[in-house]
Amino acid sequence: MQLFDFIKKQTQLSEKSVQNTIKLLQEDCTIPFIARYRKEMTGNLDEVQIEEILKAKNYYEELVKRKTSILTSIEEQGALTADLKAKIKAAESLILLEDLYLPYKKKRKTKADQAREEGLEPLAKIIMAQNAHNLQQIAQNYRTDKVKDASEALGGARLIIAEWISERSDIRDYMRNQFHNFSIITSSVVKTKANNEKAQKFKDYFDWSESLKKIPSHRFLAIQRAETEGFIRVKLKADKERILQYMERKIIRSSGECAEQIELAIADSYQRLLKPSLENEAFLQAKKRADDSAIGVFAKNLKQLLLGAPLGEKRVLAIDPGFRTGCKLVCLDAQGDLLHNETIYPHPPQKDQKTAIKKISTLTEAYKIDAIAIGNGTASRETEALVRKIRFKNEIQVFVVSEAGASVYSASSVAREEFPNYDATVRGSVSIGRRLQDPLAELVKIDAKAIGVGQYQHDVDQAQLKLALDRVVESCVNAVGVNINTASKSLLSYVSGIGEKLAENILEYRTENGTFTHRNEIKKVKRLGNKAFVQSAGFLRIKNADHPLDDSAVHPERYALVEKIAKDEGRSISELIGSTDLLHKINLEKYVSGEVGLPTLKDIIAELEKPGLDIREKAKVFTFNQNIKTIDDLREGQLLPGIVNNITNFGCFVDVGIKESGLIHVSNLANEFVSDVNDYVHLHQQVIVKVLEVDVARKRIQLKLYRKR
Repeated sequence: MQLFDFIKKQTQLSEKSVQNTIKLLQEDCTIPFIARYRKEMTGNLDEVQIEEILKAKNYYEELVKRKTSILTSIEEQGALTADLKAKIKAAESLILLEDLYLPYKKKRKTKADQAREEGLEPLAKIIMAQNAHNLQQIAQNYRTDKVKDASEALGGARLIIAEWISERSDIRDYMRNQFHNFSIITSSVVKTKANNEKAQKFKDYFDWSESLKKIPSHRFLAIQRAETEGFIRVKLKADKERILQYMERKIIRSSGECAEQIELAIADSYQRLLKPSLENEAFLQAKKRADDSAIGVFAKNLKQLLLGAPLGEKRVLAIDPGFRTGCKLVCLDAQGDLLHNETIYPHPPQKDQKTAIKKISTLTEAYKIDAIAIGNGTASRETEALVRKIRFKNEIQVFVVSEAGASVYSASSVAREEFPNYDATVRGSVSIGRRLQDPLAELVKIDAKAIGVGQYQHDVDQAQLKLALDRVVESCVNAVGVNINTASKSLLSYVSGIGEKLAENILEYRTENGTFTHRNEIKKVKRLGNKAFVQSAGFLRIKNADHPLDDSAVHPERYALVEKIAKDEGRSISELIGSTDLLHKINLEKYVSGEVGLPTLKDIIAELEKPGLDIREKAKVFTFNQNIKTIDDLREGQLLPGIVNNITNFGCFVDVGIKESGLIHVSNLANEFVSDVNDYVHLHQQVIVKVLEVDVARKRIQLKLYRKR
């Protein structure tokens, strides 16, 4: 099967879409660029569909590479028949390919190999022919110094037969289906660890059984972690009798002595060779499903977090709250540059609230502060209460901002490069303030895993997790667009076609030449060639540029088309921008050509209507219930304001202003079946929740979604 046919079958997409997308990917075009600026070529595929094509392409290439290696290996053994070659070439999965290769695979010396060395393979063939009589007498002829009697000869022959059976692709395929679709995963506590304090969080799995096929991702990963930590034992149970009966029907064609020997060999093959192998394979497949699901949840959460509402270019006073070490204050200008930093001590043990209030008031006036950002860690509630006591001369909005990953950033090389003369506490405070101004621009500096918006992120395939999260970051950065004159190296490196080295070169150019004034100037950046320019230009914005389209998502390759549209309307491009009524009256069919179709034309009109529009919502002020300070203050039936701070497959967690987050189980999200939590809530969404249950001892809070704010 050819590449395009394989991908078409895997993705169910049209031949034209697949062929053109593959062509673009082979030309090193990025997924965001293809999805946004090559819609006519792909048939208007979105980023998800393009990534499906890329995954299928990578799988096909891996399959072809493995086929070549296997064919070479079998041919060198002189065992490659025309039928086997055809089967290998026709294989559409790596699993089937490995089944076909199994009999020819070099492996450690087996019991069957030893039996062959003792000359017992002819006896095994006689038994498998199933037409011999008086097998005991025949087996006597195979006695040697090592094979003392007929019983040992028959035992050796059975070892060879068991190996033959284990290498049959039809048998393996049937057993694979049984283990994957009908097996039961069971777990039991290691008795010596039953009372271990750390084991208690896995108490639900001390005696557990469930269908392997139906087990949810979070439960499988929890069970696996409990097993890894030595608290439980995990087994897989399949219908042994059903499998053995199938094997016997497929292999045994007679009755009598030969059938008896084959029946024994089948049982041995199942227990010693097939079960361990296919049980392990079923576990690995279930682990992959669980990983894919968990990574999918993490990716959705990360996307929501990165596209969180920005405050925008406002002057911010950020506070990293604390008790003993005090609260670190930093003042940032509208571009996020550090203007001032110091520490106040309003909380115990110093409890100098008077000085703290005076200092915050003075700084807000001196630096013309528009908003205050308070980290949501230790002493956050106390600091928020303090700030809300202050009577500012001007209106100042107060926000509580997630600190997740701020400590990781503050100790990173990126932070040291940005603030070489400041310690980690100052860097962390700056990160809190900048997150309020623009979450995306700040969070791209942190390893996505450290942001903590997933489930069991340390238990899943780390390479797959990194790949998925990098794709999410790339997608979000390019969906929003980047101001080339203010963006950090971290942000620029995710722009389509740029990467880390060109991002460094852009910063170097800015330092030497000042701000960019038009998009064509980007070509002057060292080593930024035409290919990189084409890939990146549409995603890079230039404020107050020479050309009115340079601060829009209209690609420079379409400027001439926009100029023609403007000329036909008797207007300049500047006059066309924002003229909604006029833009909606334009006959787009008139401008359709071999290169440009309606999808691109509609994108251009939408962009002209609101050029450079930020797709994100605006930041909203939020206040927790000031009477709720600890879990002891919660009561069943209370209605509380909260913020969704994590989403999983089994529900979402909500911050209600105390140390412990409460869980809205999937069954308490709506009065209907919920298949995807993300359809009902999103990260950082403001909600009203009802307290259902409070378990102070286990520090667990059960909530119900009352309404969205």
